[in-house]
Amino acid sequence: MTAALSAHELIARHRSTLDQALEAIRTRAYWSPHPEHPKAYGENGSLDAAAGKAAFDALLGSRLDLGQPGTDDWVGGETSPYGVDLGVTYPHADLDVLLPAMKAGQRAWRDAGAEQRAVVCLEILKRISDRTHEFAHAVMHTSGQAFMMAFQAGGPHAQDRGLEAVAYAYVEQVRTPDNAEWTKPQGKRDPLAMSKQFTPVPRGIALLIGCNTFPTWNGYPGLFASLATGNAVLVKPHPRAVLPLALTVQVAREVLAESGFDPNLVALAAERPGEGIAKTLALRPEIRIIDYTGSTEFGDWLEANARQAQVYTEKAGVNTVVVHSTSDYKGMLSNLAFSLSLYSGQMCTTPQNLLVPREGITTDQGPKSYDEVVADLARSVDGLLGDDARANALLGAIVNPDVKARLEAASGLGEVALASREITNPDFPGAVVRTPVIVKLDGAKPDDEAAYMSECFGPVSFAVAVDSASDAVELLRRTVREKGAMTVGAYTTDPEVEQDVQEACLEEAAQLSLNLTGGVYVNQTAAFSDFHGSGGNPAASAALCDGAFVANRFRVVEVRRDA
Repeated sequence: MTAALSAHELIARHRSTLDQALEAIRTRAYWSPHPEHPKAYGENGSLDAAAGKAAFDALLGSRLDLGQPGTDDWVGGETSPYGVDLGVTYPHADLDVLLPAMKAGQRAWRDAGAEQRAVVCLEILKRISDRTHEFAHAVMHTSGQAFMMAFQAGGPHAQDRGLEAVAYAYVEQVRTPDNAEWTKPQGKRDPLAMSKQFTPVPRGIALLIGCNTFPTWNGYPGLFASLATGNAVLVKPHPRAVLPLALTVQVAREVLAESGFDPNLVALAAERPGEGIAKTLALRPEIRIIDYTGSTEFGDWLEANARQAQVYTEKAGVNTVVVHSTSDYKGMLSNLAFSLSLYSGQMCTTPQNLLVPREGITTDQGPKSYDEVVADLARSVDGLLGDDARANALLGAIVNPDVKARLEAASGLGEVALASREITNPDFPGAVVRTPVIVKLDGAKPDDEAAYMSECFGPVSFAVAVDSASDAVELLRRTVREKGAMTVGAYTTDPEVEQDVQEACLEEAAQLSLNLTGGVYVNQTAAFSDFHGSGGNPAASAALCDGAFVANRFRVVEVRRDA
């Protein structure tokens, strides 16, 4: 296969970016090569806002032909949470044809080595970055995120996570040298001398099972971790969020071909309505790695049944915030209100349970009772979302009917401190937009425990009254151990309480944010610095991103011979 992009050219183009990424994961300092602001695009080949929107509009009603083998049908059916019928159709694969074709290109990809694989991945990410405006609309109209969130989380933040995975993959692969000369003294006899060669070899074909809410942000870490370690990747998107990952596959195939590699190293597995091919794919013997984001039920099934594969899951958890005391009451309420409202709570990191001592908390504004704290938080959310234009920009749209049903049922679980209200989006009258609901529950009542000890994904939170700070910490500990948590938050001015919360999170392996009152929120994590999940509690079997996330996607095979 003739390469239009030579290895030398790609290394010259991207090695400095790779080196900066390696330094960022070493120092954990802020860094990103991908601009967050929409106005930063439009030069050096990237699409500006108008061109990106036009490119997205041109996709509507089209057939996205990826040129991959084994296509036996064309499938589609995505409808935007904003009420737009996308009308895009995608290739449906005959797996008995596609999977062997994917495997055929792995030898050359393996032999290319860690550096060349890394810079090919960086070229893919660069071309995706150039189309960020187009991808933003694709993410918005499949996930229901508001445009600015779709632009940032679905664009630069997702690209950062993909680059982060490439950096970790590179580090782990070059940890062992390619070659070594080994000499062992034998006293008066001649020494034993051997030449040894070490090659990172891929596990096989990786399966990426995409999610509805963050198709690129949650999808790119696994995709690029597997590709950078030499594996072919089959992308199985969520049936309601195919377009962003299909475009990703399109770009990856173009870059692979131009770089002299088999484009079938990355392929799409779209499905017919109701076909449910994820289980079928997960059990195929060719599939040796699985990345999955979604429900606990299916994640548990994968872990139990896909025994031939290395399985990485991000499932569900019950995220908890301990509210004990604060030196910035207004800042605490504002921070929590934003965290509960962002993307209608449809994030795996959104707080659900707010544990508040029933005798109240101490603040810089004097003591506040449990009822006052909950009422003030409700007013803060109301104030944040009081303007419909601002509310639409923060809330986005409800992604599917299940979230809407949970939201509507929540008011029957306890005393409603903040009722959800319907908001009209003037640009998209078909969008389902709802403000959050806050329900008061008693941590001492067994009937209430069934509610707050279950994940209620969406804009639903529970203000749980507890007897004391120690009871809050114990409930936090039990929640993480039994149900898992992607995030934990705590507000306290008491060093002993802070230490107790921290110790609980260290022992139960939960990521903790303390006393956030500014522009950083518990449900946001930054690539290269923050770990998303820990892999140490039931919410997820992996962290995005660390060495463990990439190191078992390949094995080192040794060839040795007498020197």
